[in-house]
Amino acid sequence: MYNQLSQKQLGLRLAFLRKQKGLSQENLSKLLELSRSSIAQIELGNRGIDIFELQRFSAVLGFSLDDLMSLNFNAQEKKVIYEPEVLYKNEERVAVPNFNFEKCRNILLYLFERCAGKPSINENLIFSLLYFIDFNFYELYEVHLSGFTYKKLSSGPVPQEFASVINDMLENQEIMRLKVPFLGQIQIRYLPLVKANLSQIKANEKEVIDSVIQLMGDWSELAMKQYSMNDLPMLASTDGDEINFELTFYRELPYTVRNYDYSDDES
Repeated sequence: MYNQLSQKQLGLRLAFLRKQKGLSQENLSKLLELSRSSIAQIELGNRGIDIFELQRFSAVLGFSLDDLMSLNFNAQEKKVIYEPEVLYKNEERVAVPNFNFEKCRNILLYLFERCAGKPSINENLIFSLLYFIDFNFYELYEVHLSGFTYKKLSSGPVPQEFASVINDMLENQEIMRLKVPFLGQIQIRYLPLVKANLSQIKANEKEVIDSVIQLMGDWSELAMKQYSMNDLPMLASTDGDEINFELTFYRELPYTVRNYDYSDDES
């Protein structure tokens, strides 16, 4: 009976049943004593599930195996493909960033200072660095860092509040905007004229910022675009739409930055 469904079909059905029960992946992981990463991978169809685990799912989610394998389930499957988790009232995590102008200003000053000597850093690369800083931090700590929201465009992720912060910083002569020729093209670059107030940036926030700069700060624009476009939050978003931070919890290597326990993620 188990082999009648593919891993993908089975995962979609289990995700649908979990959401019908009003459970998050975190809630379900505690009830099943199974890592959240395992549940995410099962729901995406990337991890197999044996009959004993399936019986545990059945007991917690309240379904019969006959119902799960029924052909009548087909109409429900499409409802859960890459659907971000609903946030429930009993969860502390907030999916929508709370934009923090002062913090964004200091993050940008620190980022511009760290990247000032890197010849390939242009505005699009800054956008992608900010994206990975914010999304990596959210995956690690389940809270927002800068408060930027991001839209998926063909050029890559774009922080929607960036222009308003930059314009204010230009008016206050905190930064300089330059148009610099590079490899036959004109690129926009920013130079800081004042120091960032590092008291506005917590130690764990600075650690994530530094790790992203260290890993990606010397990448070319093409390499960064290809890498960012294949990050699951970007892949699962439609061009022109806002990127949902909850999708970070569906990431896999090499994108995931959280120290998940993968010991029980094998089929």
